[in-house]
Amino acid sequence: MANLSDIRNRIESIQNTQQITKAMKMVAAAKLRKAQNRIIETRPYASKMQEVVARLVKSASDENVLLQERENVENVLFIVIGSDRGLCGGFNNNLFKKVKSRIESDFSSFKKEKKLSILAVGRKATKHFGKRDYQIAQDFPGFFDELAFSQISDIMKTVISEFKSGEYDEVYLAYNEFVSIISQNRLIEKVLPIDPDSVINDENNENSEKEFIDYIFEPDVDSILTELLPLHINMQMWKAVLESNAAEQGARMTAMDSATENAKEMEDDLRLEYNRARQSAITTEISEIISGAQALEDA
Repeated sequence: MANLSDIRNRIESIQNTQQITKAMKMVAAAKLRKAQNRIIETRPYASKMQEVVARLVKSASDENVLLQERENVENVLFIVIGSDRGLCGGFNNNLFKKVKSRIESDFSSFKKEKKLSILAVGRKATKHFGKRDYQIAQDFPGFFDELAFSQISDIMKTVISEFKSGEYDEVYLAYNEFVSIISQNRLIEKVLPIDPDSVINDENNENSEKEFIDYIFEPDVDSILTELLPLHINMQMWKAVLESNAAEQGARMTAMDSATENAKEMEDDLRLEYNRARQSAITTEISEIISGAQALEDA
């Protein structure tokens, strides 16, 4: 049976761990509220942007370069949005597993020929794919320390430029979508080239009950579309980052709550073990005293 002093030390250690996990849960809850507010503010704008782009695509006469499918896909880029910090359960690993599964099923030949690159957002994505046989095009550790739209704009400006120049033929975005505190959807979406049918279908699904309005565009549809598509791509990335940030805080809050409960159960078990050990020690001492007293009487 364990020493009473050792058990007391373990109980104190677990209590200290509980204080840490409780504090981290409270911090994650505060950050989650802020992240949810940013998503709520962003979603209507992103939705309206989708609607406008869909209407423009329907009316466009010439095909924009960002809408053009490449005849031969030779180089692919995956933008993977992870987190900067750990202690958030399977938030990162589940997404990374899905990305690797998608790559193995659809792009294994690209990976072998070094024609598949990873743009890693967050320290965990950088560390995970950097240690494995993946080609890292760019990495952004510490990305979520100061989250700003200008960061997204700079990243996507480079990605769009590389797509236009032919350095990449397809660009995919992988991230965790926030559903609730205990649930996240792991999504992999094609960002470039933009799929006109997908944009139009999404807009039709969201506005199926709305009356069709024939808009007049100035100066012309193609000019507006040229200016608007890069902004639409930026908004896709920005929304994905905000979704991932909220999902991370929700996952960390859940993980820390679970850790606190587990620590409580361990403490209860150790206290029970401590009481049994203490009772056993007392019983042994009483038995020794009685045996000693009887020996004195018999002498």
